[in-house]
Amino acid sequence: MNGIVLQETVRARALELPAAALEMPFGPGAEVAKVLGKMFLLLTEVKGEPIVVLKAEPRDAEALRSTHPEITPGYHMNKRHWITLNPGGLGVEFVRELVTDSYLLVVETLPRARRPVDPQTFLAAEGGTGTSSTDGPAT
Repeated sequence: MNGIVLQETVRARALELPAAALEMPFGPGAEVAKVLGKMFLLLTEVKGEPIVVLKAEPRDAEALRSTHPEITPGYHMNKRHWITLNPGGLGVEFVRELVTDSYLLVVETLPRARRPVDPQTFLAAEGGTGTSSTDGPAT
């Protein structure tokens, strides 16, 4: 998947998620998706190449980086808690699941009364399973 398709896929998935919104708090060239004011992804470019930065559990981030050459430490973010998706062989459904996982990690940090979804039941309600460190590229 090239960088443009990667970002389009991520943007579309982010906008499907309850209470998610896109903003440009850092100015042009850096689009951020937030859930109730808390960031869960960044769309930007590095050396002219579109990339995506997502939140991830530290153990999952490490496993994903070791399994997928397109996944690297979070660009300009905490390297333990964020990953960068680079253009390459990641499949559309796998990328969509990574976006959902990032979103749910942030939702879990919100006060229960403000959560737009229950992180424990959201995937089941959507009919999805989320990702794990062993999931591979999906198409």
